[in-house]
Amino acid sequence: MGEFTIKMPDVGEGVAEAELVEWHVKPGDPVREDMVLAAVMTDKATVEIPSPVTGTVLWLGADIGDTVAVKAPLLRIKVAGEGGEASATPMPETVTIGPAEEQSPVAKVESPPPVESPPPVESNAPVQAAPVARVEVQMPAEKPLASPAVRLRAQEGGIDLRQVPGTGPAGRITHDDLDQFLARGAQPGATPAGLAKKTAVEEIKVTGLRRRISEKMVLATSRIPHITYVEEIDVTDLEDLRATMNGTRKPNQAKLTILPFLMRAMVKAIGEQPGVNATFDDDAGMITRHGAVNIGIATQTPAGLTVPVVRHAEARSIWDCAAELVRLAEAARTGSALREELSGSTITITSLGAMGGIATTPIINHPEVAIVGVNKIMTRPVWDGSQFIPRKMMNLSSSFDHRVVDGWDAASFVQRLKVLLETPALIFIES
Repeated sequence: MGEFTIKMPDVGEGVAEAELVEWHVKPGDPVREDMVLAAVMTDKATVEIPSPVTGTVLWLGADIGDTVAVKAPLLRIKVAGEGGEASATPMPETVTIGPAEEQSPVAKVESPPPVESPPPVESNAPVQAAPVARVEVQMPAEKPLASPAVRLRAQEGGIDLRQVPGTGPAGRITHDDLDQFLARGAQPGATPAGLAKKTAVEEIKVTGLRRRISEKMVLATSRIPHITYVEEIDVTDLEDLRATMNGTRKPNQAKLTILPFLMRAMVKAIGEQPGVNATFDDDAGMITRHGAVNIGIATQTPAGLTVPVVRHAEARSIWDCAAELVRLAEAARTGSALREELSGSTITITSLGAMGGIATTPIINHPEVAIVGVNKIMTRPVWDGSQFIPRKMMNLSSSFDHRVVDGWDAASFVQRLKVLLETPALIFIES
């Protein structure tokens, strides 16, 4: 029998380390060739690590959340024969899934112990997930019926009326009910079950995608001076047009939401304000303006926030934008999106749909310089000069990197979006 050492593979693109986000085995587990052993996350993707051999797990070289350098020992497997070690070859592109918008660096930690001195097998405890505390939540009891005099007596006596059974009409509590309550030996001021103190504490280690999101937000807010501009948009005509187009769409066409219209409006507005379709390398002091309009769409998934990218929106029709939105959202939610579908955005849209609120303060997707936030559509009374009329209104909350985009340019960009969205026919006129 021998030992086979599997090292952290080279996941490509110059990545020197990766975060361990998932173990599928523990010491003592049998493994077979091609069985998935672990998953690691770089700043661009999640990669599954398969076993190149059949055997039994002897040693795990890292804990979940640890950052492991490429070629560092990751685990050891007891195998028949002389054993050996797995070469740190690049992983195939087809096994990469996960978010790509997080581009912030990950702190380095010490590599696992060298091959020459593995810890004893019996000293390794199985890797287990942190226990989740169960917390019971109860709705507060309905206010009991009682006269003011009974309430005053109960208050002065420290009696919680929710503990007192009422024998009066509709369950009203009387003075006799209070007497009987005290006669039964009930203690005034006793805490009802629904108000019991809760002492459970749940600790959740920040790893994987949540850690990447955290680092990304810290990077964006600490390095980018945000300016947020909120404007009210009358989308009544746009909503009427959208309903008409959806009513006549072909069976193979995706249903139109407001986002494809906004994407096409952004393409036109960027033609007049190219400075917002840019990325900024503040370390090098270099602004890169992009001809391609690659729009990131902030998407909530079961694992957390990801930003799939609709590439070359400038070359897509309304229907094409809608179809690509549906495809990318599904890929992001199922974790099947490829690296190139989760990177390379030049400007981002964020929308919470019906929960979008009245106004928001979106955080820019570093290293971009602008993000457009969509708030919910509400019917509001609007004064037309002689009377109030109901109109469908929506706010756009857009943030800009004030080092790169001046307030005037930011306002001009949003005002152009306002004109296009309020007169949607202009979106379809080729300039």
